[in-house]
Amino acid sequence: MRYFIFFAYDGTNYHGWQIQPNANSVQQELQHALSTILRKEIEVVGAGRTDTGVHARHMAAHFDWVSEEETSAEETSGNGSTEPRIPMALDQLVYRLNRILPRDIAVQEVREVSPEMHARFSATARTYHYYIHTTKDPFERHYSLQMHYPLDFDKMNEAAAHFLHHEDYAAFCKAGADNKTTICHVTAARWVQTSPTTWYFEITANRFLRNMVRAVVGTLIDVGRGKITMEQFLDILHNGTRSDAGESMPGNALFLEEVRYDF
Repeated sequence: MRYFIFFAYDGTNYHGWQIQPNANSVQQELQHALSTILRKEIEVVGAGRTDTGVHARHMAAHFDWVSEEETSAEETSGNGSTEPRIPMALDQLVYRLNRILPRDIAVQEVREVSPEMHARFSATARTYHYYIHTTKDPFERHYSLQMHYPLDFDKMNEAAAHFLHHEDYAAFCKAGADNKTTICHVTAARWVQTSPTTWYFEITANRFLRNMVRAVVGTLIDVGRGKITMEQFLDILHNGTRSDAGESMPGNALFLEEVRYDF
């Protein structure tokens, strides 16, 4: 039986989502917690991977449960076959996971899904937010990036609108990344003001390339600062390489906000 698990995490103390040989990761913590509670080795597959220091408000992963002993937990599925199920209520599993996981990881839901559902490949859209603030604020510094220069947000939104009609994001992909394709379908890209001094950039797409969001934000900020013109931005978008685009912005201000599925 396949299960989806939805959770949030503060990525400050982790070297990203994916298991690393000599560093702590969110995937490692989640697998350890599941394996401890279910008393067997559990491997989870994430909807994607976030980099060091990046956060998630609504991340998804899946894992499979196969049991030879727990015949009492087998129930008849809708197609008449029997499949072993986790030997506890799913809300109880959520409760127990949150008891043993670190305080910076919180499980929101565990749900049973069809075997065809895949946390990564079945996702229909992903949304990221990148947070910035324009004046010194001690309460924003951990999860938002302070801008030390004025920005033209109208110009930045004008530039961002071009992402909705563009597909190839090679210029915003980390150099040397192993991507079969650099094609992404962006359906939302805009700067949103939440107070006189705070903003976030929202971007939604079917998929993202390695380091793409932080490179996109860095390039839009170059537009807002007047470092590059709109014509130069469009040239980078259509013809540029990673070295032409803006710098990769720090990870602490980036949040994976949502992963969507057609359940």
